[in-house]
Amino acid sequence: MTVERPVREHDPRITVIQSELFNEKRSKGDKYRELFVGKPGVWALVKYELAMVLASWVPGAIGLVLRSRLFPMVLGSVGRNVVFGANVTLRHPHKIHIGDNVVIDDLCCLDAKGTDNKGITIGNGVFVGRNTILSCKNGDIIIEDRANIGFNCEIFSASRVRVGKDILIAAYTYLVGGDHLYDRIDIPVLQQGRTAKGIDVGDGTWLGTHVVVTDGSTIGRDAIIGAGAVVVGEIPECSVATGIPAKVTRNRKDQ
Repeated sequence: MTVERPVREHDPRITVIQSELFNEKRSKGDKYRELFVGKPGVWALVKYELAMVLASWVPGAIGLVLRSRLFPMVLGSVGRNVVFGANVTLRHPHKIHIGDNVVIDDLCCLDAKGTDNKGITIGNGVFVGRNTILSCKNGDIIIEDRANIGFNCEIFSASRVRVGKDILIAAYTYLVGGDHLYDRIDIPVLQQGRTAKGIDVGDGTWLGTHVVVTDGSTIGRDAIIGAGAVVVGEIPECSVATGIPAKVTRNRKDQ
């Protein structure tokens, strides 16, 4: 089944971070607030700094307690029994919504940055492994209930990326919900902007280690993607797919 998703063609807001960072017309405080806090006003900045300075880096049980108390001050919403590991980075935290019984392991980055996006939504019972990055560039990331994301993964969204329920994502897997334009050869690819179609991964799917899912791809429910595969396009439900690009080798319904 093909999932209809909005396509953002050459959205200039996706690639403005460097220009904003080095904009000499704006103060360092304004640039910091826009890149990290995401909300105007002194009180928003104070709350963010308190949470990061007093709690983010603290090890052990004391750090867990501090983060459980201070992080909800800046996050959009937080459920019951949520555990934040040490040195978790939050950007535009008011657009991050987390359900119950969630673990965000050490050194993760939750970046909901954008001008008019909804941000990051994490369901109940989700585990996000160490060093994993959830990165919005004016896009949205939806991680549904009981998803298990291994360490050193990245989910990038410049449009909409959905990870369904009961999904297992192994280490070093990348969901790349955006692409570079490269039609012109008179200017570098970096200066040609991005296009974003989004990604949809169905419930019960297993993505092996080092899998790459490219922009515009759809993976059906209960599919298995073998280690090192690169998904381009649509993988039907209950399929086993391997290779570069990933090809269906069999259907689990047939076994």
